[in-house]
Amino acid sequence: MFKKSIRILIADEQHFNRLRIERWFNQLGYYRVAPVQDMAELLVLVEYASEPFDLLIINAAMGHGKFDLLDFCLDNQQLDRVMIYDGQRAQLPAIALCAQRKVSVSHALLPDLASIQRLMALADSRRPSVGTVISVR
Repeated sequence: MFKKSIRILIADEQHFNRLRIERWFNQLGYYRVAPVQDMAELLVLVEYASEPFDLLIINAAMGHGKFDLLDFCLDNQQLDRVMIYDGQRAQLPAIALCAQRKVSVSHALLPDLASIQRLMALADSRRPSVGTVISVR
């Protein structure tokens, strides 16, 4: 398991929501979590990161209707996987969580523990397992 090395961003304007999501990650053994409260903080962290973030969990309302959050997440090389929640408020189409998609959109007001577990199973599966040899030529 690579739980300790997965880098996670949580973006929500509501402190309670960020705290609740971070606690769910902690319950699952993930501790490299960075909570941010606004788009300015998120953009700085993503742009200046030395390596890509494994996961961004973001409230769709963060774009405030002025920022195309879906395009930003799809096109950004610094984000490996993204879950946008409360997508109905931002009028985003629901996009199911699967291994082939970089971005999933949920209409749930807040992700629950079960959805985070499914998301992390996909994130963990994308990383090489212990003992796997990766050759570089």
